[in-house]
Amino acid sequence: MLVVIVLIVLLGLVFDFTNGFHDTANAIATSVSTRALSPRAAVLLAGVMNLIGAMTFTGVAKTIGGKIADPLKIPHGTIVVLCALVAAIFWNLFTWYFGIPSSSSHALIGGLTGAVIGAAGFHAVDLAGFTSIIEALITSPICAFVLGFAIMWLFRGAFGWRSPHRVNRVFRVLQCFSAAAQAFMHGTNDSQKTMGVITFALIAGGYQHTMHIPFWVKTLCAVAMGLGTASGGWRIIKTVGSKIIKIEPINGFASDLTSSIIIFGFTLFKLPVSSTHVISSAIMGSGAAKRPQGVHWNVAGRILVAWLVTIPMAGLIAAGLTKLVLL
Repeated sequence: MLVVIVLIVLLGLVFDFTNGFHDTANAIATSVSTRALSPRAAVLLAGVMNLIGAMTFTGVAKTIGGKIADPLKIPHGTIVVLCALVAAIFWNLFTWYFGIPSSSSHALIGGLTGAVIGAAGFHAVDLAGFTSIIEALITSPICAFVLGFAIMWLFRGAFGWRSPHRVNRVFRVLQCFSAAAQAFMHGTNDSQKTMGVITFALIAGGYQHTMHIPFWVKTLCAVAMGLGTASGGWRIIKTVGSKIIKIEPINGFASDLTSSIIIFGFTLFKLPVSSTHVISSAIMGSGAAKRPQGVHWNVAGRILVAWLVTIPMAGLIAAGLTKLVLL
């Protein structure tokens, strides 16, 4: 059992590392594309802020670890977590290779749900808890689009009459701070998910009996997320930073501010969100407020498809893997 737990922790750290270079690329994409920050400075800044953010909260971790299924009632709980992590890592690497900004959150949630179903059937899933998580994942990007549109609309009214060069110069400086805030918010939500899954495994393995997140779990996950961020995610940055809209400092700042507000708001309610979805939706909203025809809606549609298929695909992979391991 101990060997399996150690393997789960290692895989959890690998997942957080892939989450770091996969999802955090979104957090710094706008500041890199507008040249507010150099790629090296942006990656270093995001890595440090992710680390700090990941150490700050645990509410989302408890939601992921306790609301999808009861770890005390799932047979082969440690195998469930193991297969969930393998499926999520596979999907992260697959979408990263093709430069698709899919969601690591969706991959992990889909993987854990699929693995639970594979081990114990559909009845083992906590339907109310799972539904609340899905509702948060669906509503958060909608909120981000609406808020991004509203903030950019206000900015246009306040600064539209000023010199574009002067406005961009000011907002390029502000983006340094908004990129840091966005990376911090990413750490407060995304890193929590792996903490929750590892704690789920510790309970299922009999090593603890409550959803208290051990300090060593928080530390390891935070460091792994920070290191993953520091490794960069240039394929994703290219898609988010240039292929959705032509980003200028003013709408880049509006997008960063929007996504920071949305991610932090949901974190306070202990609800997981997809930072990928929130950031991409904020960019689309701010772009639509400035110039709707400037948004590359075909790219947005491609991202939407990735959003829709990630949970079921990761779930199917995890369920199949779990069945195979338990044969």
